Amino acid sequence: MTNSTIETTARSTTNLSVTEAIKSRVSIRKYVQEPMNQDDLREILELASRAPSAWNAQTWRFAVVQTPEIQEKLQAAAYGQGQITSAPAVIVVYSDMEDTLATVEETAHPGMGEEGRTGQRKTFDNAFGGQDVAQRGQWGLSQANIAFGFLMLAARSKGYDTVPMLGFNPQAVKELLGLPEHVQFAGLLPIGKRAEDGFPQHRHTVERVTKFF
Repeated sequence: MTNSTIETTARSTTNLSVTEAIKSRVSIRKYVQEPMNQDDLREILELASRAPSAWNAQTWRFAVVQTPEIQEKLQAAAYGQGQITSAPAVIVVYSDMEDTLATVEETAHPGMGEEGRTGQRKTFDNAFGGQDVAQRGQWGLSQANIAFGFLMLAARSKGYDTVPMLGFNPQAVKELLGLPEHVQFAGLLPIGKRAEDGFPQHRHTVERVTKFF
């Protein structure tokens, strides 16, 4: 697959509402064998990047795998699960809390000026300076999980399908993609156009999972 082939794939004209995206999203493991339009892919990533996070930390990071050779190695790291190579792309969603802390001033809103940048640094140093890498990494992962959910809905809103995956060897994925040892994974997300319908949603009722006070 060449870059020119990837980039000339027709863009999706689908734009589902939030309600439609939520109700029509199902896990898909077999995909149409065509490359993903790169403009759609970038828009989906941009939408996912708009997820909220405490203190605007934005701890999430994305690694997009579209090279067949790397997908095959990623499939091996995911215990041979076929959706990795069936999908035209796999988005690896992870949290890098150490990078967040090192560049935390970037997350301060520009409208707050230098005072905001200084305040952001102080807030994060006070909150996480006394924690070890694993402790603050868990907090960062809780924020990245929000973006992971946004990513699935953004994909569906553009007419694409996904399947969230946690069944993989984290260490093998870090080594394959050259990621730092401290990162934590929200999951792998194969993405593409469905080649099967998948099972319809089956969920608890609101009454089953909710207490009203």
